[in-house]
Amino acid sequence: MLFPAAPRHLPYERGINIALRTVHLMTSGILLGGHAFDASAHRLILFLYLTILSGIGLILLELLTSCRWIYLAKGVMVMVKAALVIAAGLWWDQRVSFLLLVVLIGSIGSHMPARFRYYSFLH
Repeated sequence: MLFPAAPRHLPYERGINIALRTVHLMTSGILLGGHAFDASAHRLILFLYLTILSGIGLILLELLTSCRWIYLAKGVMVMVKAALVIAAGLWWDQRVSFLLLVVLIGSIGSHMPARFRYYSFLH
């Protein structure tokens, strides 16, 4: 059930993915810019929550099709990005550098060939 032979396809999956990704890119961009220009926390909190929620939505969408996403390169990169976001909260003075690394990994991961993105660390 968690690892079907052929990935499941959900109704409107592509549209939902595009909507979530658009919200995620817009809100995370505002969040990064806010940190880069030292905006106050109360101005950024909504964008933080929207970035987290849209990211969780994107992860759930991947997991609903198949949980093998977890051990594919694209899933591992998302987990590394989540760890970097947590690190940004722990090492606050370096948060912009950590967030820039998140964008770097996301950009490389989104544009690398499918043979690398779908590389399985398990098989």
